[in-house]
Amino acid sequence: MSEIQFDGKTAVVTGAGGGLGKAYALLLASRGAKVVVNDLGGTFDGKGVDSTPAQKVVDQIKTTGGEAVANYENVSEWAGAQKIIQTAIDNYGQVDILINNAGILRDKSLLKMEIADYLKVIEVHLNGTFFCTKAAFAHMREQNYGRIVSTASAAGVYGNFGQTNYGAAKMGIVGLMNCVCQEGARYGILANTIVPTAGTRLTATVMPPDVIDKIKPEYVAPMVAYLSSELCQVSGKIFSAGGGYYSRAAIIEGPGVFFDPEAKITPEMIAEQFEQISSVEGGREFGSAMEQTGHILSKMSV
Repeated sequence: MSEIQFDGKTAVVTGAGGGLGKAYALLLASRGAKVVVNDLGGTFDGKGVDSTPAQKVVDQIKTTGGEAVANYENVSEWAGAQKIIQTAIDNYGQVDILINNAGILRDKSLLKMEIADYLKVIEVHLNGTFFCTKAAFAHMREQNYGRIVSTASAAGVYGNFGQTNYGAAKMGIVGLMNCVCQEGARYGILANTIVPTAGTRLTATVMPPDVIDKIKPEYVAPMVAYLSSELCQVSGKIFSAGGGYYSRAAIIEGPGVFFDPEAKITPEMIAEQFEQISSVEGGREFGSAMEQTGHILSKMSV
């Protein structure tokens, strides 16, 4: 297989001043991509502004012969997201790849969580992903090409104590990308979601140091680079990556039980069949909401 390269491609990576975003930016740049390194430069909980992290990554890319430019806009503001994408257009004339990576943490149990902390995490993760995707999508549609990789989390897909805000935002991103996948298909725009496990300043708040050292961001970057490449032809999928482990996660719907909709269906009937209703053995994936609805309608007509 020929080496995956990004010559002639422009990538925007949000939250690229450190951790996962930095690893993505460095790998793409090392393989020929021109990179917009976006990072607001705030603390892990979203406070403050600092241009230093993004600029340091840009300097590192340039030192090794790559091309990059820094951007310090806030992804959680529509105007900021537009400026992030415009930075790519102004400097390189196009945007081919968008990696939605920027994020913060404000962990607390449900009853202790302040409403402001819930809203702020939603704003950065979910709204920020939507804003940057919307801003980039218009340019990608014009050129009939695009690769969008957005960041979910095991906290969203599987749940985690004390992260209702983060989990809600991250699973929301899965739904967002599933829809972007549908809208982008006719324009050559592919949208996938990554569930990374890596040692970063965010995960350092919930993982012990010895674990953090073993799951470097660089281990996630190859999967993200592949999903960002022309070689990748899948869309609307969820991929897990971390510590040398790579896998696809999926939402599976079991075969279920069909009752006659013309007859009376009672809670007791549900209770009697609940074990079979709950089983996903022999289950399947659906490519869209319409496909799932069509499946139900087809059973009704039997």
